[in-house]
Amino acid sequence: MLSNQEIVEELAAHFGDKVLGFEEPHGLLTFTTYPDTIIPLLQFIKESDRLRFKFLTDITGVHYPDAQGKEFCAVYHVHSFENGIRIRIKVYLPKEDPSIPTAVSIHAGANWMERETFDFYGIIFTGHPNLKRILNMDDMDYHPMRKEYPLEDATREDKIDALFGR
Repeated sequence: MLSNQEIVEELAAHFGDKVLGFEEPHGLLTFTTYPDTIIPLLQFIKESDRLRFKFLTDITGVHYPDAQGKEFCAVYHVHSFENGIRIRIKVYLPKEDPSIPTAVSIHAGANWMERETFDFYGIIFTGHPNLKRILNMDDMDYHPMRKEYPLEDATREDKIDALFGR
């Protein structure tokens, strides 16, 4: 069984300061890397005889509107069945250029995950073979999971905040 510390040592030895911010919330090894490092990193952890992170569980996005220069985050969850362990990788992106290379060449399942993340957050996966909306209507001119929009319609009169604990 591989420990989080062994994974950290392996990644630090191979990528140096291109992997940072290691933490273990609830025992899940989480760390940050850069857009130009994510593809070599995913390739390395998949092909490594020791790490064997061969299953891409999920790709999603997060919007941090107040984080200057790090407004968006692409989040990758990867699983090593052989070692019985999961990790989370974060890549922060600026709102001026929320783009990151596609992982489709490494994990075919990334295709729809990247399309969903693009659809809801507007994160652009450069090199993606078919980056278009997957769940929302094609003519939408916004990305609904961004925290730029009000949660509710202010013109509604049928909701009383007191009934919802506000």
